[in-house]
Amino acid sequence: MPAHRLPDRLIPGPSRGTCAPLDAFNTAPAESARHTLLTCLHSLRWADRVTAHRPYPDLPSLLAAADEAAYDLSPQDVAEALAMESLPDLPDGTYEVAHTALNAAYAAYEAKFGHVFVISVNGVSPDEALDHVLATIRSRLTNDPEDERQVTAEELRALAKGRLVELLAGAGP
Repeated sequence: MPAHRLPDRLIPGPSRGTCAPLDAFNTAPAESARHTLLTCLHSLRWADRVTAHRPYPDLPSLLAAADEAAYDLSPQDVAEALAMESLPDLPDGTYEVAHTALNAAYAAYEAKFGHVFVISVNGVSPDEALDHVLATIRSRLTNDPEDERQVTAEELRALAKGRLVELLAGAGP
């Protein structure tokens, strides 16, 4: 299982308590909250900043704080986060079918930019995910390194927000 999808998250399930996920996150020990956040985006600085500003009154406030903290990531912070990223989730069998095209595109991207390709496929239908990823990687290969650094940081923000929403599903706005 990719590092950012680890199942050992702090949010209590029915057997560990009855509090809502956001309440559990807000009241968890700082180290537990930080660990949970690192499953969404593996940046220590980002996780520390989001943890330090608890409690959050609602999910939109948490997501806004996560966005704000992500905008301040240094190039080293982005590199730290990228080191723990994996390929985007695509429908079963996609990677086998498109293995050659994806491998070539990922290799070209990593050779040019020196880090893994990241993209959020939230909101993209499973039937369109492969085409979306391939078109996007081809398009982004035309970027210069500074433009791509900005696009990559934006994709990391989108991934972190999507993972926070998934993690705290049911917390409600």
